[in-house]
Amino acid sequence: MKGVNAVEELESFVVEVNSLEEARHIGSLRWSVDPSDVEIEVVDEGKRLFGLLGRKMRVSISRKMGQTEGSYPSGPIPFLEELLRKMDLSVEPVMTDGDNIDLAGEDAGIVIGRYGETLKAVEFLTNLVLREKDPGRRIRIDSGGYRVRRQESIEKIALAAAREAQRKGRPIRLEPMTSWERRVVHMSLKERDDVSTCSVGSEPMRRVVVSPARKGSQGKA
Repeated sequence: MKGVNAVEELESFVVEVNSLEEARHIGSLRWSVDPSDVEIEVVDEGKRLFGLLGRKMRVSISRKMGQTEGSYPSGPIPFLEELLRKMDLSVEPVMTDGDNIDLAGEDAGIVIGRYGETLKAVEFLTNLVLREKDPGRRIRIDSGGYRVRRQESIEKIALAAAREAQRKGRPIRLEPMTSWERRVVHMSLKERDDVSTCSVGSEPMRRVVVSPARKGSQGKA
């Protein structure tokens, strides 16, 4: 199975998390193993972003030697159905529009997780599995209307970053975000002439940088 084989080649990856427990949870979802079978190495302890965001650490997540990875079916809906079943959650993935998937059911709130980290991990893993088979395709996953609430939160963060960039006269780097979240930042600030935005880095660590205005650099996602 092409999509699954591509994932099996990835023995480790780097993410930013709020805690080591969260990192182990992401690793356990990635390889369908117990959290105790996931190894974590702190790459960067991180720092607080102008008082708005909690401290995030950058960690390398890998699977302990000798552990066998669980197998998953290909395709976003079959993959999510199997993943959610292994998470023991009563949630049904439904393709709503194009590549948008909504998770509906009595456990829809649980799958969101703390600050949306579980939902982000599920979306990241879904796209990771599909990447080799269809590299240009991006699946977006929502659960219980979380994305609407998250959008409002990101818009506030974007405005605060713009104020900070103006006050300090230097670029402000935001936390790593999904492509959809980065677009929210760009769209929130696109009409302003006092700041510009651009995205830097590679997935899943790609983030938005908000800078004091410089023409021609606005809104690269």
